[in-house]
Amino acid sequence: MAEMAEKTGNIEFSHRPVLLDECLDGLDIKPDGIYVDGTAGGAGHSKEIAKRLKNGMLIAIDQDETAIAVVKERLAEFGDRVRVVRSNFSEVASVCASLGIERIDGILLDLGVSSHQLDTAERGFSYMSDAELDMRMDKRNPLTAKTVVNEYSEERIKKILFEYGEEKFSAQIASSIIRAREKKEIESTAELAEIIKSAIPPKAREGGHHPAKRSFQAIRIEVNSELDVIEPTIRDAQELLAPGGRMAIITFHSLEDRIVKQTFASLATGCTCPREFPVCVCGNKPKIKPVNRKPITSGKEELEINPRARSAKLRIAEKL
Repeated sequence: MAEMAEKTGNIEFSHRPVLLDECLDGLDIKPDGIYVDGTAGGAGHSKEIAKRLKNGMLIAIDQDETAIAVVKERLAEFGDRVRVVRSNFSEVASVCASLGIERIDGILLDLGVSSHQLDTAERGFSYMSDAELDMRMDKRNPLTAKTVVNEYSEERIKKILFEYGEEKFSAQIASSIIRAREKKEIESTAELAEIIKSAIPPKAREGGHHPAKRSFQAIRIEVNSELDVIEPTIRDAQELLAPGGRMAIITFHSLEDRIVKQTFASLATGCTCPREFPVCVCGNKPKIKPVNRKPITSGKEELEINPRARSAKLRIAEKL
């Protein structure tokens, strides 16, 4: 969720969402349709969707209580045209069922951490400021980054850093974390960032990204189970979509994009019987078709305004 910031009341929250025009075009919004924004955030996408509805409805979902307060305020002008629900987007099927909705015409998911969450130091997402280790997108979640760092085994930490952060120094970093916490509990983002930095060889720290970037990403993904929910959510959304309905998903790193790409490909595949079979016995039929074969990325103009959009990829699929 790479977005520009704007203040609502005393809360500074993202305003200009990434790939906005591309998302709106991809969703092919009908004035009387029912749409879901599963990651409402600062209501940037949601507001533009709602503007295009007349007799339709927008369901704006977010798990972050701060985001929900902002969404309610920014979408208040649309009245009953909008329903705001605090939930994880993985619960989209039950959210729709609770509202008596059986079919939707489109769903948007803007995956990853929001700019607001990154920029709010006390949330503990960033290695750029000192705060308590937290990293929860939903404060109701009992698991925090402090728990991961101080209670997980060395092998488990190593695996998380390697798989979710694609960190090649995962073994060294995990070992350093264990040694540090044997002396005292690791409590803050600054402490953790320094431990990670010290574990990486000096030459590998030269230039490029902050040495703690990959590890912080990995721990955040673990805390929020970010990757685990993507595939089942896409499959649930596919079931909810009416024929011709669209699904638009923005990812910000290769792990997310790979899951989206593979799940779309699976749902777009028909018969899986061996080639030598004379007739199909599996009965599989394609459920969706990709709207764009290659992911859509931000153009030069958007990147000049919003550098955080540089890693964004948008994939769109249509229900058959």
